[in-house]
Amino acid sequence: MIDFHTHILPGMDDGSRSVEQSLEMLNIEARQGITGVVLSSHFYADENNIDAFLQRRQAAFDRLAQQYSKDMPRLYLGAEVQYFEGIGRCDDLSRLCISGTDLLLLEMPMTPWSKRMVDDVIQLNKRSDIRIDIAHLDRYFDCQPKALWRRLVDVGFLIQINTSAFRHFRSRMIVMNMLKRGQVHFLGTDCHGVHSRSPEWTKVPDKVKELLGSNTFLQSAESTIL
Repeated sequence: MIDFHTHILPGMDDGSRSVEQSLEMLNIEARQGITGVVLSSHFYADENNIDAFLQRRQAAFDRLAQQYSKDMPRLYLGAEVQYFEGIGRCDDLSRLCISGTDLLLLEMPMTPWSKRMVDDVIQLNKRSDIRIDIAHLDRYFDCQPKALWRRLVDVGFLIQINTSAFRHFRSRMIVMNMLKRGQVHFLGTDCHGVHSRSPEWTKVPDKVKELLGSNTFLQSAESTIL
């Protein structure tokens, strides 16, 4: 299994605060059978330009890599990119894709999405260098119509669900139905720490892990760990 959504890189956002905490989070992932982790720190266009973000990310990664152990999950650099006005016209956005892939983890607003927003991200997904992976779609179950995410899947979007969705009956049933229709592609913990919002896979049914565990999206991706 690959954790497609984490905030494990130290000091990048509201996730891990230190290398020690990051290492503990990776060890928790390993103990639960996770073999790969996407380091998807928050990217906010109104706070950082892409160059500055990538420099910060590399520095944080270098600190973590110094104490990384080979028995920990394989690491992939990425970002959780928050939607911003005009995102479809941002030429450099592919630099924030998961390392070695064209997958861009995109965080949409927690309010109903306007037609302009939807058209903007659909246009972005038409680019040859980007394929959008909508982050934690389960958070939008109450504010977006089902027809919308079905439309997005139909036009080529990928969907990431948080493992926390399996804790509650209603969201669990929605996710299971989506899985039957092939509308879920990735799972992620969206972990931010060790004691609060820690990596948690115990509520995910084994049949879901089997279905999504043989993931081909990162098989040819370049690892950033030496």
